[in-house]
Parts: sequence; structure tokens; C-alpha cells
Amino acid sequence: MTDGWIDHVNLATFVGPGYGEMHDAALAWRDGRIVWLGPRDQIPADCRALPHHDGGGGWLTPGLIDCHTHIVYAGNRAGEFEARLNGASYQDIARQGGGIAASVRATRGADEAELIMQSRPRVQALAAEGVTTLEIKSGYGLDLASERRMLRAARSLGDLCDLTVRTTFLGAHALPPEYAGRADDYIEQLCQQMLPGLAAEGLVDAVDAFCEQIAFSPQQVKRVFSAAQALGLPVKVHAEQLSNQGGATLAASFAALSADHLEWLDDAGVTAIAAAGTVAVLLPGAFHFLRETRRPPIAALRQAGVPMALSTDCNPGTSPLTSLLTCANFGCVLFGLTPQEALAGLTRNAAQALGLSDRGRLAPGLRADLALWGIDAPVDLVYNLGARPLKRVWRNGRLRRTE
Repeated sequence: MTDGWIDHVNLATFVGPGYGEMHDAALAWRDGRIVWLGPRDQIPADCRALPHHDGGGGWLTPGLIDCHTHIVYAGNRAGEFEARLNGASYQDIARQGGGIAASVRATRGADEAELIMQSRPRVQALAAEGVTTLEIKSGYGLDLASERRMLRAARSLGDLCDLTVRTTFLGAHALPPEYAGRADDYIEQLCQQMLPGLAAEGLVDAVDAFCEQIAFSPQQVKRVFSAAQALGLPVKVHAEQLSNQGGATLAASFAALSADHLEWLDDAGVTAIAAAGTVAVLLPGAFHFLRETRRPPIAALRQAGVPMALSTDCNPGTSPLTSLLTCANFGCVLFGLTPQEALAGLTRNAAQALGLSDRGRLAPGLRADLALWGIDAPVDLVYNLGARPLKRVWRNGRLRRTE
């Protein structure tokens, strides 16, 4: 059933300033789309004829959106966590065959069913916190067959866990071992064979690349983006995480949906992504897990009017985080976001980072992706670290059972 209405509820619409609050309100939807919202005593009679839900005095928000994850993978990298705490750096581990390369070995050795089995609990944890849309990247396969398995597993997890999955091809994540010393040859294979093949199978919604000293150069990333553009696919970038390689400025020249990480982003990069309408996706889980000290330039992004999204960056090596609400708290405590900015970063701005204009806000015509919370005020979602206040979720107007 995709019709209904709810009252005895407060709304955080994320339309307009602040949280876009409406108190003592109601909201109605038909065929999975919001058709009306406003004061509870003004709901139209035809909406009252729809199936009714009592909000119990809680708060209704858009379904949450996790817009940057590497959640499909095999294996475990807890040993690297221990190594870092014993003094090894992220770069040291990568150069010794750990890091992304370790996940590539484990993921290549897993079939599609195994990838789904290992990844499903992580996706379920996000769904249980009100996530209704999830981005999942490839990038731990780094050959055509393995990348295909990852993307197919990602699509299957959307159906199994009852959420929308947007798939991103991240073949330019790391150099696979068989191409050691031949990065340009790998990029050629990626652009000419892997990406066109996977796109033709309908497995790719966007294309990402890791522009960094331990990954790929701006020139190599530009080749990837040009190939994506030729296929009509939007791009995004891992940029300025460990150094300033100008990746965000490059991505902005391709009208990128988002530039992600950004700890080393400079003023020119801020100006470029602001002009391009590119969303800054901030990943405080990785910042916390790697014990970084250089924060993204929040004040400059704010002043330039760059939309800021937050995401778990769920991955096995640098952010094994499966709580988007914890991510919001980290965004405030570690990066200096306000609670309003943090929650906009899980809804309205996260939708923009995925190029989705039909969700992330509560407004007529948008998808009825809704989350009902047993809280006194929206800030409680950020403040109550470790709490689980979710009561109910509707995805496309249909009530979803929470795990």
C-alpha cells in the first residue's frame, strides 16, 4: 500500500531555513508521492479517507540518505587498525600491500552470494537507522568480472534490505597488482573496456575516482571523467583527503555531483565547486578512524554557499561505520557543523550529491520516503550518541518493517 496520511506529528521538512519545522502537523501521500502537508486541523477531506497513521507526537523527517559508501566488500582489516594504533600510517600500510589492496584480494575471492551475505548486515544497520537511499561504490574488484559482481551485489542488497541503492563505478580506486608500474595502461583498460561494459549492463549510475598521490593523478582521473562524460554518466571524486592534488577543481570542471573528503581543499577548490554547484561530501568517520588533525575548510565552504553533505564512508579500512546518526554527531563535534547543517547533510544535500531531486525534503510531489522518530526535537538525532529513536519508515509510501 503506497497511500496514507499521518497526524499527531511534527515535521522537519528541510525546506527553507533551519529544519523547516511544522508543529502539530499532518502529511498525506498517494502512489508513493507526498500530496499535502500542513496544520493537522486543515488536512483535506479526501486525504482523511486514506489509511491513517498516528505519529504519537514524534517528528517526521525525510528518509535519511547515505551518499558515499564502500559497503560491499569481503574480508576484515582490523589488523590494520591495530597497526595504525601502533604507529603505522595509512600510506605505510598501503605501500606494504595492505589498505585497498588487501580488500581487493578478499573481494576477488568472494562470489556474489558471499559478497551479499557479508555486506547485508552492514546495510541492515543503516536501514534500521532510517536510511532509505544508499550509494554503494565498487572499487574492491579492479577487474571487469569482480567489479561486475560488486555492482550486482549492490543492486541485490537494495531489494533485500528495502532501500534504494545508487551504484557508483569506482574502478579508479587503486592500481590492481597485475598492473603494477603500468597505471596508464590500467586507466586505458578501465576507460575502453570496464566502464563501457558495465554501463551497457545498466549497473552504473555514476563514476568516481580517487585523485591522490597513492592512487591516480589528475591527468589519469581526467581520462576517466572524459570516458564517463562520453557515456552520459555523472562524476564524483575522492579528493584532497591526504594532500592537495587539485582533484576537486578538476571534478568541478566536469560539473561533478560531489567532491568528497576535502581535508586539504584550498580556496581555489572551494571557489570551483561553488561555481559548479558541486556538493562537498564530508566524511568524519574516516577523519576519526585515521586520527587525522586537518579538518575540511568548513567556514570557507559555508561562506561560499557550497552544500555540505555527510556520509558514513562505510569501508573496511578507514571508516567501518554503519551509523549515519553517529556520523552526524561526528560532523558537529569534529568538523564544527551545526546540528541543522548536519541533518541537512543527511537529507537535502545528500540527495543533491546523488543527483536526486525527488527526495531529501518533505514537499508535495516528492517521494514519500519518510522516517518517524520518537524525539522531542530534531537536534536529538545528533545529540543522543548511540540512541536508536527510529519508530517507523515509509519508502515510496509503503511502510517498511524496521530490523
